[in-house]
Amino acid sequence: MQSIESDALEPTRAELKGVSLAGRLIRLAPVYGLVILTLALIILFSILLPDTFPTQLNLRAIISDKAIIALLSLAAMIPMAAGRIDLTVGYGIVLWHILAISLQTLFGVPWPIAVLVVLCLGAFTGFLNGLLVEVAKIDAFIATLGTGTVLYALALWHTGGRQVVGVLPDGFYAINGTFVFGLPITGFYVLAITIAMWLILEYTPIGRYLYAIGANPRAAELNGIPTRKFVVGAFVSSGTLTALAGIILASKLRIGQASVGLEYLLPALVGAFLGSTTIKPGRVNVWGTIVGVAILAVGISGIQQFGGSFWVEPLFNGVTLLVAIGIAGYAQRRKGAAKK
Repeated sequence: MQSIESDALEPTRAELKGVSLAGRLIRLAPVYGLVILTLALIILFSILLPDTFPTQLNLRAIISDKAIIALLSLAAMIPMAAGRIDLTVGYGIVLWHILAISLQTLFGVPWPIAVLVVLCLGAFTGFLNGLLVEVAKIDAFIATLGTGTVLYALALWHTGGRQVVGVLPDGFYAINGTFVFGLPITGFYVLAITIAMWLILEYTPIGRYLYAIGANPRAAELNGIPTRKFVVGAFVSSGTLTALAGIILASKLRIGQASVGLEYLLPALVGAFLGSTTIKPGRVNVWGTIVGVAILAVGISGIQQFGGSFWVEPLFNGVTLLVAIGIAGYAQRRKGAAKK
């Protein structure tokens, strides 16, 4: 999987110059298709479910449920920017949330140190992934699948298939349980990380180098970009962010169990992939990823309030992914036709 130039599918200013308002809207519709669809779903569900959907309680529920998926999607999109994939975002969170609790309940480690240890282990796992991909030259899909499976096996070995239960400090509970302006603090975590990643990827050399590597690794090397260094760094960042999501999950669940975590893998990857079909279609981008997670959250919440069954969520994830691919494909065909 590779990134391509940021303006590969977006209409440029020169292309929009002299075009009527209706023409501009038609050209920009594929670019902001998911944003428009998300807003349309919010309006639709607010009209159909006025007593339950457009409420602060529902907003709290959506933020609480999807904040972890948003963090994992952002973690997954960092290696994607460099043309790599990291499957440990779904497996790592299993071990990290168990370890965050076990360090405190079984070994008596103070919660701030337990959090720091888990973050360091997450970064180290990302470093190992980077070495496997860049030094050992193992395909990123295979390498991270293998690493993730090992992490999951360690979680099973550590727990023995049982829950890790114990009394945790209030400070650790507050990581997830605090409310700011009436909303879960996890939403503000996501917002802060999103803004930081957006600034780094869009306005610093680090972001430009990652996208250049994703577009053409050989050309990036010939231009003097240390591709190995930046790819390993991308995996380290992804591993650290995954560990943070595991810590938040531990604070939310207050118990550790190996059966929890794998269900986050597909939504996280779907959110990251959807991010490459909107805002800046043709490459993964931060705000596109957030929109991708948002449309999944809004659509699933609304359908479930209509009484949707347990199979609605995976169905909606798959359909939304296909629609997004269709929008991106349409934009690409229009762009190619215009160039010809």
